[in-house]
Amino acid sequence: MPFTFRRVICWACGCLCDTLWRMPRGAIAGLIAGLRDRVAEFFRRPGPEAAHLATGRRGEQLASQFLRRQGYTILASNWRAKGRKGEIDLIGFDGDVLCFIEVKTRASHGLVPAELAVNRAKQHELRAMAALYLQNARRHPPSRFDVVSVYLVPGQAAEIDLFKDAFPWRTMGGTRRLGF
Repeated sequence: MPFTFRRVICWACGCLCDTLWRMPRGAIAGLIAGLRDRVAEFFRRPGPEAAHLATGRRGEQLASQFLRRQGYTILASNWRAKGRKGEIDLIGFDGDVLCFIEVKTRASHGLVPAELAVNRAKQHELRAMAALYLQNARRHPPSRFDVVSVYLVPGQAAEIDLFKDAFPWRTMGGTRRLGF
């Protein structure tokens, strides 16, 4: 099918454009998708970050600084793996031990401590993510899971608590170790 160009008034911008008169199958869908993306980008306005996201980001920054002062060597932050939801907040070495670190930040002291938010489901997700990280690593040093709780109460200095070896590789239900 030959393509011919015609000079027409573009319905999107109002200018004279050279437009393909005959388009191959699927090209119209591609043009519509491209136009949709341009319109969405035009109307997308960079707005202020949500308060809870800003609090979490600030807590992770403070936790990273705190851990460095404690002698940790931070290798990665907000590590993600393809095909998995979630992330590992911080990965670093404490001496010769590789630590997968979950940071929990709160803006106030509630009834439940921040570190208890790392429940069984979150532990399972962290174990799976850590296993993926170690699959891609060249060496497999001893490793553990740490939790850092950060309280950013307005008008007070930040409170940071470190819980080393907060939970084991194995669950209490006796499931097998994650392939190491």
